[in-house]
Amino acid sequence: MNEDIALWTTVRQAEAIRKGQITSRALLEHVIERIDRLNPTLNAIVTVDLETARAAADAADTALARGDTVGPLHGVPITIKDALETRGMRSTGGATELRDNVPDRDAPVVRAVREAGAIVIGKTNLPRWSGDLQSFNELFGTTVNPWNPERVPGGSSGGAATAVAAGLSSFEIGTDIGGSIRIPSSFCGVFGHKPSFGIVPSTGYLDHEKGGTTEADINVIGPIARSAEDLELLLNILLREDRPLVADLAPPPEDPRTLRVAAWLDDPFCPVDTEVLEVMNAAVDALEKSGVAVDRSARPDIDVPAASQLGLWLVFAAMAQSLPPEMSADTTHHAWLDAHMAREAVRASWAEFFTRYDAILMPVTMVPPFEHSQSGDFASRTLPCNGVARPYLDLVSWTVLVGMAYLPVTVPPIGTGKSQLPTGIQVVGPYGADYRTIRLAGYIAELCGGCQPPPMATA
Repeated sequence: MNEDIALWTTVRQAEAIRKGQITSRALLEHVIERIDRLNPTLNAIVTVDLETARAAADAADTALARGDTVGPLHGVPITIKDALETRGMRSTGGATELRDNVPDRDAPVVRAVREAGAIVIGKTNLPRWSGDLQSFNELFGTTVNPWNPERVPGGSSGGAATAVAAGLSSFEIGTDIGGSIRIPSSFCGVFGHKPSFGIVPSTGYLDHEKGGTTEADINVIGPIARSAEDLELLLNILLREDRPLVADLAPPPEDPRTLRVAAWLDDPFCPVDTEVLEVMNAAVDALEKSGVAVDRSARPDIDVPAASQLGLWLVFAAMAQSLPPEMSADTTHHAWLDAHMAREAVRASWAEFFTRYDAILMPVTMVPPFEHSQSGDFASRTLPCNGVARPYLDLVSWTVLVGMAYLPVTVPPIGTGKSQLPTGIQVVGPYGADYRTIRLAGYIAELCGGCQPPPMATA
């Protein structure tokens, strides 16, 4: 079997299985071989159930041989972020309190991809309670970046993005409250989509010891994959069935070149590293050369530093059950109501902006993948950016600015910088325009060379 089959897109793998070009069992065994060979270094996958996966793959092949009607993900092997309840498989949230937790139910999103035919082979690493921008914890240790093991894969869906980039999983399901799909996708050179808030069910998410039964503010669940086509397919499968707002999602554009696009690539409120800025500018240049009119001066009418700080406060408020008491002492319901009122004003400004533009391009974060930094905490850590030590929490300044406003964001890979590390870009649209941001992100990635396998995936 060609080694590259593990790096095919989900759409291509599923089509090959349906057409009888490969069997589900053969693809599964190929992926297992890669896990055995690559995962000891990457440490992306922390739990596996190969016996059950093999039985499911054999059943998938038997169903096809009988001529059964099959789902769009039939026979495709996947992993699931360890923050999501997965029936019959250890699901810990990266926390010692849940080291022996084996749920008897699937999170709705896990159930959805299983019903579509996907075969869950294991769980991927993350920080404790999904609460960091790296992926390490006391239970399972540290996940490394498949482009350079000295660098982080991002967090909290770092194991997920690493598994997809390295061909250890066809696709993944990540979670994102402050950038946890977007940052790992950028750092690992894959596609990620943060849906509009509320359109994908988010119960079954283990963000504290008794988690899973409620849905947190801002937090969303979305796909990580190797193509925009995969993202679109997966979003269709993950969409909530019990909310009318899903019916109001904007259709994808027939031609992304007709879109009115803005580009906001740097700002004094959170200056961007020169390496990241160069890669983003090259992507926007390519977009303009292809015929898309890009306005590099357009901005929403908001107080940007204040909105970013408000977003950070709302994120910490939504994470209050997993934070130590001293970090959530001021998170009263009255304080949240005041913050929510301020958020609605920001959302209104974004909505007005999107009457004039269809999408805006923004940084994911201000630096490329950084070296592992596990000492101290959010308040004490710093990162170098253009020769200056910057606060660790600056990493989410750009992501919370749009996440707190519930907007859809797709992150495509747009190339590597001088460090030979990947960079992505946030493709942001108005609420409900998820298919628009996915299509535009796919077009940008196509102009920039698409999703490329990292060195460790081809070793």
